Amino acid sequence: MSTISQWQLRAAFAARLSEMYGQEVPAYTTLVDVSREVNEEVLRARGADAERLGSIGRVTAERHGAIRVGTPRELAQVARAFGALGMHPVGFYDLREAAASAVPVVSTAFRPVDGEELARSPFRVFTSMLTPADPRFFDPDLRARLEAFLAARELFPPELLTLADRAAADRELPTKDAERLLQLAVASLELSTEPVDRAWYETLERISAVAADIGGVRSTHVNHLTPRVLDIDELYRRMTDRGIEMIDTIQGPPRWKGPDVLLRQTSFRALAEQRAMRLADGSVESGALRVRFGEVEARGIALTPEGRALYDDLLGAVDEQASHRPTETRGDIARAVWEQRMPGTEEELAADGLAYFTYRLADERPRDGSEPPATVDALVRQGWVRATPIVYEDFLPRSAAGIFQSNLSGEGTRDNDKEGAAYDAARLSGAIGRDVLDPYALYAQQQADSLARVARELGLPDILR
Repeated sequence: MSTISQWQLRAAFAARLSEMYGQEVPAYTTLVDVSREVNEEVLRARGADAERLGSIGRVTAERHGAIRVGTPRELAQVARAFGALGMHPVGFYDLREAAASAVPVVSTAFRPVDGEELARSPFRVFTSMLTPADPRFFDPDLRARLEAFLAARELFPPELLTLADRAAADRELPTKDAERLLQLAVASLELSTEPVDRAWYETLERISAVAADIGGVRSTHVNHLTPRVLDIDELYRRMTDRGIEMIDTIQGPPRWKGPDVLLRQTSFRALAEQRAMRLADGSVESGALRVRFGEVEARGIALTPEGRALYDDLLGAVDEQASHRPTETRGDIARAVWEQRMPGTEEELAADGLAYFTYRLADERPRDGSEPPATVDALVRQGWVRATPIVYEDFLPRSAAGIFQSNLSGEGTRDNDKEGAAYDAARLSGAIGRDVLDPYALYAQQQADSLARVARELGLPDILR
């Protein structure tokens, strides 16, 4: 009996989800096409340098999606479904604190964690969970109504979850069962045709458009799907030239002459989509909701906690300068700040302990019988070892919140005089029944494993930082 492995399930799911979303949101297909054009041109222009942070095959196939759920029970079911595809919860993101407007969600991202698995299919799903317990957004009465509504719905059929548990346990499925799993999984994320209760939706929308998108309907859906591009500024220009309205900015680090770090993101604006709306008298009329958009990303080098602290400090400096220099563009201010304070080469990032790299023996290393040095910097500087940057596989809460905000129709409401409900990675781990992994630990382990391998190959007891 032929079987389908987890990574093959993951790749097939990503491809089918992309096809489905392109049918539902045609502008997404345009985004994918333009991304492919830009990537091909960058590859021709830059050659091997274009693949410094991943092969063109990986970059072209790469996607991340985003979905939203309402309860810990639903999030636990998401974890089971994506566990079938070899995807684990990584990182905790509190968009309530990252957003100026009302975005009452906390999030994690489901993705592969092994380097080989990421190379095969780096599919990720950024998954947000509503926070009805936060009194800044929901008073006791609305919280009770919302929790009752969420408890009464079923997002994922039992058959899907049963198949998912089998795939996670066996790390594969027979072909027939794999096909059924994929059908059910994709169908669960399609936009529902069931009429939306207009009064209930509008009640939640006054609090937050994100809350309405999650708790105002009886299903979930792909909120956005994101290809990866090698030149996001060029893509932004080309999408605009095609008449597609983009959000105002590219979120994340600026374009500058130094190494790309972390993540840059932008999107086209949420489109009005026809939805059936149920009125108070039971009749149904046609309406429109703006909740889904097309996002695109450019990934850079993963930063260490020290590097991330520097990044956050630079963002603060840009905010401060922008507030005092209203006639200058934020991009120009950010570029100047980066060029003053961010190391301008990969070598400096590595030497300062600001970014993660893997290390391997250099083919042209010294072979004259000399002893290799015992520090990473010396091994690289003297040609014994080559450093390769580790791609940032995760997300930035401020950027995610910025994308969400840019696609909202209003600011919503929040009462900042009240204390927010506490959510953290530990609470999320308990909710889904599995650990939310620390991305820094994953990158650090990948780097440490590569250094341990180099030490063994060179006969060194250890390699010092």
